[in-house]
Amino acid sequence: MTIENGVRVVAGAMILISVALTLYVHPLFWIFTAFIGLSLIQSAFTGFCPPTILLRKLGCKDGPSSCSIK
Repeated sequence: MTIENGVRVVAGAMILISVALTLYVHPLFWIFTAFIGLSLIQSAFTGFCPPTILLRKLGCKDGPSSCSIK
C-alpha cells in the first residue's frame, strides 16, 4: 500500500468513526468530523500530512504523488 492510499484509508476510517460517535454517543462529535475535513484541506495546500509519519514507520511506500514530508 502506498502512503497516499494509506492516508485515504485513515481519513475515511476516522470520518466513519466520528459519524458513529456523533450518532450514538454525543452530537458534538461532529466537531471531530469537521477537524478531519479541515486537516485534509490543510494537507492539500501545505503538503504536510501527519498520518504519513506513522504510515512510513509502518512500512508503507511513497507513491508518485504522496505527501512530500520526510
